[in-house]
Amino acid sequence: MEQTQSTLKAALWMCGSMASFLTMTVAGRAIIPALDVFQVMELRSIIGWFILLPLVFVSGGFAAMRTKRPWLHIFRNIVHYGGQYSWLMALTMIPLAQLMSIEFTTPIWGSLLAVLFLGERMTFRKVAAILSGMLGVLVIVRPGVSAVEPGHLIMLAGAVCFGVSVVMVKSLTRTDGVVVIIFWMLIIQSVIGIIPALSVWRTPELWMWPWILLVSFTGMSSHFCMARALSYAEATVVMPMDFLRLPLSALIGFLLYSEKIDAFTAVGAVLILAGNLFNLRRRAKEPEIATS
Repeated sequence: MEQTQSTLKAALWMCGSMASFLTMTVAGRAIIPALDVFQVMELRSIIGWFILLPLVFVSGGFAAMRTKRPWLHIFRNIVHYGGQYSWLMALTMIPLAQLMSIEFTTPIWGSLLAVLFLGERMTFRKVAAILSGMLGVLVIVRPGVSAVEPGHLIMLAGAVCFGVSVVMVKSLTRTDGVVVIIFWMLIIQSVIGIIPALSVWRTPELWMWPWILLVSFTGMSSHFCMARALSYAEATVVMPMDFLRLPLSALIGFLLYSEKIDAFTAVGAVLILAGNLFNLRRRAKEPEIATS
């Protein structure tokens, strides 16, 4: 099938991805203190697979889930799981502000890797969006200047893993449908996480299940929406949009948890939004292009 490239459609799908990630953050904050994160991740993958099944059947059933690139699926999910593990390890080693600032270098690595391995062009608008987004992140989190610690390097490795994962998803969208990509993500990550999950397993209580189901649904939908966004635009366009999650997280913290939003957060949000709007603005003569 021919699919027309559309920055607007990519932006709308990324809005769905960010909404899912933010909802998952709220649900995760409610359930993680009660259940180990490895168990939550495993339940998210298993339950998410069953939630995805209606889309699988609509897309042609299990026969349509075949892929000619199984090793890329496996490698992508190993890398992504490694990024999640690095994030969790670094969380206990360095301050949260430093963790977040390093995590949000992911769009930088994703965009640079897309240029190197996918042949995407790094235009002035894309560079401006990346730099503006990074500046906004630094203004918001204001990491202190300190010596490099092991936690910094571990989180940096995690951010690179996330960037590599996104680029591989973009590559996969050229040959596999979005449902196929998410189908194999949930299966592979379930297999990867089963042993860590069993080592900390406890029977969830009744009140936990709504949160677990919400984490499972948004864990699936966030990646589904991002994969759809990557199918409509280059990774160097899609990735900088993810910077918006940081100020939106601050807003959720203010509304739900009475966390203050200071002037730095407001200025950083403006920088992030301005960079994205500049990148998303279409030139009047820019033609629509199609890709198979």
